[in-house]
Amino acid sequence: QVQLVESGGGLVHPGGSLTLSCAASGFTFSRYAMSWHRQVPGKERELVARITSAGGTTNYADSVKGRFTISRDNAKNTLYLQMNSLKPEDTAVYYCKPVGYDYWGQGTQVTVSS
Repeated sequence: QVQLVESGGGLVHPGGSLTLSCAASGFTFSRYAMSWHRQVPGKERELVARITSAGGTTNYADSVKGRFTISRDNAKNTLYLQMNSLKPEDTAVYYCKPVGYDYWGQGTQVTVSS
């Protein structure tokens, strides 16, 4: 079955960096566009970034554009999110998923605080 395992979250100071990883299995990873989403308690899940199946095209939410970079390694079935210049408002649980499909992992918590 489809499994998505996010990792790499943690506590970081404002202005710091983190790299999230998403290990995917149970489907042909290289055939699917993938996305990162985030959710704060009490709010709807928000699309952060999206990447096409071969990685040639990426899209970002305005709130993270220029600070976050989505990438993938199809040989390793892994999706990444490099997050730089982190702000307190980036604090959330981050999830990855294949675009157009309702599969979710357990998420990884990112907390940006001084």
